[in-house]
Amino acid sequence: MLKLSKKADYGLMALKYLAEHPETQALSAKDVADAYGIPAQLLAKILQRMTKTGLLRSHAGMNGGYALARDAREISAYEVIHAIDGPLFITSCTKGAKLCDLTPSCTIKEPLARVNESIAEVLKSISIYDLAEHEHVGEHEAHGLVLLTR
Repeated sequence: MLKLSKKADYGLMALKYLAEHPETQALSAKDVADAYGIPAQLLAKILQRMTKTGLLRSHAGMNGGYALARDAREISAYEVIHAIDGPLFITSCTKGAKLCDLTPSCTIKEPLARVNESIAEVLKSISIYDLAEHEHVGEHEAHGLVLLTR
């Protein structure tokens, strides 16, 4: 079964939370962790990783914390997952790094590669803005949330 890691879940939740609070210049890992009841230390590591990959900016000091590095409409779910978990593969044979023993007779490698690409394209089409709750959620935003959470 294709499943996101807990770290990727937490990363998406954190960016969603930041997108829902644009009036706040920066939020701490504790603020976000408390909002969702998730481990603050683990979330802090995830936020640091996303800062290193350029998805977040960190602000030091008394009112420090994290903020989105770009507009929420410009950050895709795929980018977040890739930043945390690395490349998305539904099977190890789609990695292309090493051949398996069945390569000469395999009939599913190419179809699975197309499935993998389709999943990646869907995740690329869903922005953090789409995941965030707004006053008036449009059909497109609601559709994106359903795709990601099923």
